[in-house]
Amino acid sequence: MNKGPENKKEIHVSEEEIAKQYQYMNSIKEANAQCEMQTGRKKLAFLQSFGCQMNENDSERLWGMLSEMGYGEGKNSEESDVIIFNTCCVRENAEEKVYGHLGALKKQKMDNQEKIIAICGCMMQQGHVVEHIKKKYRHVDIVFGTHNLYRFPELLNKAVNTRSAVIDVDESAGSIVEGLPIERKDSIKAWVTVMYGCNNFCSYCIVPYVRGRERSRSIEDIVDEIAELGQNNFMEVTLLGQNVNSYGKDFAGNVSFAELLSEINKVEGIERIRFMTSHPKDLTEDIILAMRDSKKVCEHLHLPIQAGSTRILSEMNRKYTKEDYLNLIGRIKEKIPGISLTTDIIVGYPGETEEDFEETLDVLRKVRFDFAYTFLYSRRTGTPAAKSEDQVSEKVKKSRFERLLGVQNKISKEINDTLLGTTEEILVEGLSKNSIWNYTGRTRTNKIVNFKGSKELVGKLVKVKITDIQTWSLEGEVISW
Repeated sequence: MNKGPENKKEIHVSEEEIAKQYQYMNSIKEANAQCEMQTGRKKLAFLQSFGCQMNENDSERLWGMLSEMGYGEGKNSEESDVIIFNTCCVRENAEEKVYGHLGALKKQKMDNQEKIIAICGCMMQQGHVVEHIKKKYRHVDIVFGTHNLYRFPELLNKAVNTRSAVIDVDESAGSIVEGLPIERKDSIKAWVTVMYGCNNFCSYCIVPYVRGRERSRSIEDIVDEIAELGQNNFMEVTLLGQNVNSYGKDFAGNVSFAELLSEINKVEGIERIRFMTSHPKDLTEDIILAMRDSKKVCEHLHLPIQAGSTRILSEMNRKYTKEDYLNLIGRIKEKIPGISLTTDIIVGYPGETEEDFEETLDVLRKVRFDFAYTFLYSRRTGTPAAKSEDQVSEKVKKSRFERLLGVQNKISKEINDTLLGTTEEILVEGLSKNSIWNYTGRTRTNKIVNFKGSKELVGKLVKVKITDIQTWSLEGEVISW
């Protein structure tokens, strides 16, 4: 079995470079320990992550490095010595939130010049954003991007010792980094990135420009990481990539995502496997069969359609038609009966007519998604769609958005209604956010279920009878574990 690319040395950050970063981590750790001895106070860090699950996984790597350097976790920015914003640029409102938070930190920096403010992530891979921060937010100490996250210890060391701004954004196509520490914020479920970047260049999307070209981790490295999770009592892994179905296409040999799923299915200790995100044009028959035949792969698929109109899909550069998508869904349902399906939909893409929008509603009714993540089109500088003069008005976008929610919410409730009285296997995740008595978990089909329980159930697979139905969640009672 070919487990990795022939050009591993070219796309992987060297072991020597990672060793150098550990030296910086040790140096800062020693300085922090000495400071704690003198002041009686441990150095604290505050990290806020915006955006997708890959950003969350990146933040876990940052926390791993921070912990290695001796930082504790601050409850807020005020009490923390290091503040990091890990940013997203997929939608405008995420960027505006970041700018708002940065502005609020200006007084904190004036009051404490030793406080270090860092900003990283996808936003920083855009030149105009970096220039904006340099001009308007001069209290920011460190700016770095997605491709050189591994160099954070070196950048922090430089900022602390020179007391000058450090801007380091790698504009290459990206690389793969192994061997960094990681501190996971969940002890039951884990994110595992299997590939980075995207080659699709959908006309509305900034991701290929900020995350780089597709780069797959080796099967060996992925399986080793997941095996360690299994040994540490993690029950579920979610495989991450901008387009996981393209996994292995950058390798010299014949390695596929279907093969990866089959290998992970053999890992002891792990009971559930999920993955996201899939691209319809790359979801091949062997992946469908691997999902069906790998008992640990959950019966849930997130398959973004983005729009129901073939004309709009062509404008989006999605490389499939409405009919292609519906045929694919038909094959999936035939091979995996009872599978739950979720999707992403963009409302108000430039040039979208009422007829185009009706095609999207038609897809909702025909596919009957369990849930749809719906977004108003957001103009992204640097993408082809942003240059279109045929922008849909905010009023029309919001009206269509509400109509779409009305159709989808009804479908979601009808699907959930069919589960009343059934018994479902639930992975118990912990206390519900809104209760000190109710616990929460998910079915294999990714339905949220709330029920009365006790802390010894956390991390276990239990049988729960569904007793009540909500649009977004289910209520139940534990019958066995």
